[in-house]
Amino acid sequence: MSTETLQKSAPASSVTRAAARALIAAVHSAATRIGFTAAIAVTDQGGHLKAFDRADDAPFLTAEVALDKAWTAASFRIPTHTWNDYLTNPRIAPLGGHPRVMAVGGGYPIIENGRYIGGLGISGGSYEQDQQAAEEALAALGFELPGQ
Repeated sequence: MSTETLQKSAPASSVTRAAARALIAAVHSAATRIGFTAAIAVTDQGGHLKAFDRADDAPFLTAEVALDKAWTAASFRIPTHTWNDYLTNPRIAPLGGHPRVMAVGGGYPIIENGRYIGGLGISGGSYEQDQQAAEEALAALGFELPGQ
């Protein structure tokens, strides 16, 4: 292949700071309505922290869990709750030993027009509550949910 025709880079889309902050506000609203307090992390498409907030009374461990959920969702472009089924496969199970893989509901990739632009991670409620708040916040801002 000639270096003249070799594509050397690809454009990468990333969630904006404004959208990350809007997601955080939408999650806090959903969490309050559902009945829990949360830590919320938003990463870019590479899993790097873009924005973060933890409610005053959310346990301190929720901060790390939220970030790892966002990282996991951005890294593999799937919701974190799907990892429970994947990790039962002995060929995939070794990934469960990775210190950042979080196989607990509440992490979703952020998808806009079919492009993966980041990850959202929520921690503070039950895994069902975290998942529900994530889905509500993503839908409220017009982001796509995986498989829909």
